[in-house]
Amino acid sequence: MIIKSKKTKWVTLSLLTLSVVSLLAHLSVTKFSTVNLVQYSAMDALRADFANVLGTPTQIIRNKKKIWGLVQSLQPLQPYANPRSSSYPVPNEQSNGFIYAKIFGGFAQIRSSICDLVTISRLLNATLVIPEIQESTRSKGISYKFKSFSYLYDEEEFIASLKNDLIIVKSLPDNLKAGRKRNEFPNFRPKSSASPNYYIEEILPKLKKANVIGLVLTDGGCLQSILPPSMAEFQRLRCRVAFHALQFRSDIQILGRQMVERLRGWGQPFLAFHPGLLRDTLAYHGCAELFQDVHTELIQYRRAQMIKRGIVNEELSVDSHLRRENGSCPLMPEEVGVLLRAMGYPPKTIIYLAGSETFGGQRVLIPLHGMFANLVDRTSLCSKKELSDLIGPETPLPLNLFQMPPAKSDKKLKEEWKKAGPRPRPLPPPPDRPIYRHEKEGWYGWITETDTEPDPSPMDLRLQAHRLLWDALDYMVSVEADAFFPGFNNDGSGLPDFSSLVMGQRLYETASSRTYRPDRKVLAELFNITRDNMYHPKHNWTRLVQEHLNKSLGEEGLIRQSSLSKPALFLSHPLPECSCRISSAEVPTHVKGNDGRILYGGEDECPKWMQHGEKTVSLESAGEGGKLDENESLEYEDDLDKQPESYESGGKINVTLAWDQDEEMDPND
Repeated sequence: MIIKSKKTKWVTLSLLTLSVVSLLAHLSVTKFSTVNLVQYSAMDALRADFANVLGTPTQIIRNKKKIWGLVQSLQPLQPYANPRSSSYPVPNEQSNGFIYAKIFGGFAQIRSSICDLVTISRLLNATLVIPEIQESTRSKGISYKFKSFSYLYDEEEFIASLKNDLIIVKSLPDNLKAGRKRNEFPNFRPKSSASPNYYIEEILPKLKKANVIGLVLTDGGCLQSILPPSMAEFQRLRCRVAFHALQFRSDIQILGRQMVERLRGWGQPFLAFHPGLLRDTLAYHGCAELFQDVHTELIQYRRAQMIKRGIVNEELSVDSHLRRENGSCPLMPEEVGVLLRAMGYPPKTIIYLAGSETFGGQRVLIPLHGMFANLVDRTSLCSKKELSDLIGPETPLPLNLFQMPPAKSDKKLKEEWKKAGPRPRPLPPPPDRPIYRHEKEGWYGWITETDTEPDPSPMDLRLQAHRLLWDALDYMVSVEADAFFPGFNNDGSGLPDFSSLVMGQRLYETASSRTYRPDRKVLAELFNITRDNMYHPKHNWTRLVQEHLNKSLGEEGLIRQSSLSKPALFLSHPLPECSCRISSAEVPTHVKGNDGRILYGGEDECPKWMQHGEKTVSLESAGEGGKLDENESLEYEDDLDKQPESYESGGKINVTLAWDQDEEMDPND
């Protein structure tokens, strides 16, 4: 542009001069005031984000009472598994012989089996050889640093903790090892329902005769859960094993504690959720129709195997929706999300997803993640190096284990296409479409090619061992969580499950902790009412959910847990044998079942040394489980209405911003 007038030139020059002066002034201010600038912190931003959701400090405290508060009626219960009988002698060095055992199964089956094994060794006055965990034997290709038991647990701590209960050795004496290799000693496969009389009458005579016996445990235990009152000391021994002696190896404990510290470091309570979606469990109960396509087929295949082996005595095809209404199928993650929102948990609540296996994968978690953006798991809290160090050095497997199946003729492909069954079985690809490599890879790729599931590959066996480590980490986090919600506990199969073990240890260590014990049958009826309008339920429906889940936290939930879960797994409900009640508390009325067994109450009074060390409660006015005040319910509804129904795409916790791998994180930051 050509500036024609002299006046215009002077105006332009003045504006340029003012701009330069302004720029210099801003640069000067920036230079001399950087010390006073507040640096951005991802942690502070997250706290501010939570504050915006929860409201003022007063509102935050009120919300914490409702959804994180301790259960007041259960605060008098304290852990007390010490021997209480004066006639409980220390183990006799002159034992009746040695017991060695092989334990099959996953994390929950292993933990329960070890507790039973110690108990019967004490019953028989036998010396126990450290049991062999078959999921972590060298044949699975695990690290040479660990033996089978030490892959998961601390051997030295296990032996030392139980020195006053029985004698434990790491291996058989040299003069007996050869006899075991030659199968000279009798072996037994006791069921999880075996009675004490079975061991006294059948096993003890053969133990004394042979000096060594072997046990093979496949049912998740080897001793019945309910023992007569005269054997209460053996029940307390189970508690000492499960809650004190069975300590994970040191590096598992260190990483587990770090995970808890990192979750606490966000400055907010967190809830642990275990979906319990396991292929075997779903097949056992006939819950295939809750899934789609290939997952339904996989469940049905496993169910057919169980029927063939006599594990399931039912038809192959059953109505999964009727099973769900009976409470025999799990709560799906989407349903759990709706329940938690109805309870008042805000959308940015931190939820830790526990469990090394979630059948259905990320697909079934999408609705839950949509309702709670801060859904994290071990991969969110730990670096790949931390998880790799936990596994230890392993023998490398071939990089490419995939082998293309032999090519089929066009005629064969056309015949398969015409014979393909109805949905939900996936149809094979058309004859003119090739089968791509990615369709064959993965543990379920076989189903598109054959009706027979192949044997586990070396990598599959190795991953099964790794799942023990991931379950151990998740177990530690779940026990320490501010709240725990099970997706599928007490499934009725008679086998131990992860959630029941967590609930039992939380009940033992801190009975007043917020542990939900939902009745899936009741919740199925509630969901049937609002199935078509699940994300916008009516006010009355929300109040019914609150009432049921709040009651499940307290005495009513414990009574139901004792009647249903304890007969299958003592460790899921170690009351009243492994607890005591402080004397200042009101003694509850004993509740007995139809068999005369005490379902609630009956705890001994705590000794005086525990009275002085009584635990203090962090939230003195925490709402009592099972009693929802009318005014509180109305306030809760107001708070829920204020919570946003949608959140930013950046709402998910980016854990990598919370700490530096080379810097220790302060949980109080």
